[in-house]
Amino acid sequence: MAIKIYIDQGHNPTGYHNTGASWYGQQEQDITFEVGRHLARMLRDDGRFEVRLSRPDNDTVLGTNNSTSLTARVREANDWGANYFISIHANASENTSANGTEVYVYRLGTQANWLAQQVLLGIVATVGTKDNGVRARTDLYVLRRTTMPAILVELGYMSNPSDAEKLRNDRSGFALGIYRGILAYFGMA
Repeated sequence: MAIKIYIDQGHNPTGYHNTGASWYGQQEQDITFEVGRHLARMLRDDGRFEVRLSRPDNDTVLGTNNSTSLTARVREANDWGANYFISIHANASENTSANGTEVYVYRLGTQANWLAQQVLLGIVATVGTKDNGVRARTDLYVLRRTTMPAILVELGYMSNPSDAEKLRNDRSGFALGIYRGILAYFGMA
């Protein structure tokens, strides 16, 4: 039986509300869309996974505001019966020296924590970002309201010139890092 993974490409296309961060000519929603598509293709090609994307097309809009968008993503994953939920984001900070990859989970010491650790290691090894660790965040709706192990991946800092270059030029590498982390988590590497 295939492992069902719901890939949430954070934020929404230009339109009603939250497109995410914007730095150095890049929009977060474009980065997350493309990384999610690459990851979905890798998982499908593997043959052991069934995948759903929150934004199968770049013009897919979920909800009418930030709250209803988050609710729609979580409801879709829960109703589908996903085994795992992976939300993809890109970080930003007014401090442009802040850099690296971090992964958030609702609670440490859980299956989500072990998946997050492997995904983090996979990204760092593949694209060379700094390892900022796995952190608990109980305030994030997509981690709090999903009924399966859920992680939120902050790929890198769009506001950091080095990370921004990687996010612009190696989106498939970020997806490959997540994919390798998933395989390691399942002992399939």
